[in-house]
Amino acid sequence: MKRSSVSALRFVVLMGVVNLFADMTYEGSRGVVGAYLGHLGASGATIGAVAGGGELAGYAIRTVSGTIADRTGWYWIDVWIGYALNMLCVPALALTGSWPAAAGLVIGERLGRGIRRPVVAAMLSQVGEQIGAGRVFGLNEALDQIGATIGPLIVAFAIARGGGFTVGFGVLIVPALLTLAFLAAANAAGRAIIPREAGPPGPAIRDRPAFRRYVIGGALVAAGYVDFALIAFRFQRDHIIGAAAISVWFAVAMAVAAVAAPILGRLFDRIGRPVVAIALVLTAAATPMAFLGHGAVAQAGVALWGVGTAVQDALLLALVSTVIASRRKATSFGLYDLVFGVAWFAGSIACGALLDRSIGGLVAFSVAAQLLAVPFFVFGGRVRRAT
Repeated sequence: MKRSSVSALRFVVLMGVVNLFADMTYEGSRGVVGAYLGHLGASGATIGAVAGGGELAGYAIRTVSGTIADRTGWYWIDVWIGYALNMLCVPALALTGSWPAAAGLVIGERLGRGIRRPVVAAMLSQVGEQIGAGRVFGLNEALDQIGATIGPLIVAFAIARGGGFTVGFGVLIVPALLTLAFLAAANAAGRAIIPREAGPPGPAIRDRPAFRRYVIGGALVAAGYVDFALIAFRFQRDHIIGAAAISVWFAVAMAVAAVAAPILGRLFDRIGRPVVAIALVLTAAATPMAFLGHGAVAQAGVALWGVGTAVQDALLLALVSTVIASRRKATSFGLYDLVFGVAWFAGSIACGALLDRSIGGLVAFSVAAQLLAVPFFVFGGRVRRAT
């Protein structure tokens, strides 16, 4: 392996470790936050609105932060602000006593993640030009999901030991601080390998028809992919499993994503878009299992739900990276994320309302939206490597 490729891989691994601890923090809380909001008195519709509103805020801010980063070159300032807000809102949940206060922190955490996401995606996409976009996003997502697996288990243990939600959220201050510590090392490595291109920025999109298809397909995926907060609420409301077990099964979903992401990423580099179609069919099957099933069927649905995380954060980002220009990557990812977030918000509102009235309607809506997305990713011109 060439020295430049070794340096590129080192940066990917360092950012992966940063995201490992970051996911340990916020995904640790995400597994039970729906149950926590319900415990504080929120309804299913309210939880859907909070989950969707948080995602909307997080995705909407991405187009702003991505544009600012591309125009100013202050990539790492965006990254540090985003990670700090993303991390510190989570343990602060331990201090809340009402669902509006908790909802504010949930939305704040999503805002922080949104600020840094398009910039990190742009950096990883840049590195992917050397060692493969599928490999880069797949490896990063695998490390993400290792942390996302451990975090919910820590929270589940804290709750099961009698500490309740307060201790469960409070212990997450440790991985939050480790995230910021490892970010310093990734910052040093990133300065050495992320180019600062001179001159005015060129077109952000190399293949506009393909980009439009992927944006529409991504919007359908986002609308149909049910937020885990609603799964957790359904499990608690219908007495499927207890709060600690909900967190454990969220960890199982994250473990599935950790295994699936690098496999799907490598397959994408080898055979292209058909991998996206297969993965989306698996993800669509998760909803009826999780919402109509009981026992092992519902739990298997949660495990399959984890594949959807790998699809969104590895496969779809790798696919989008093949049609955007080397310059203004953060802007392009931010635009894609904006549409994705609006669709996620609308879908979460719809799914939350349906959960209170008709689980069958929720399942039909979710499955239909995700399957309708498949043609937008599969059909069209050939996938090209990003340049």
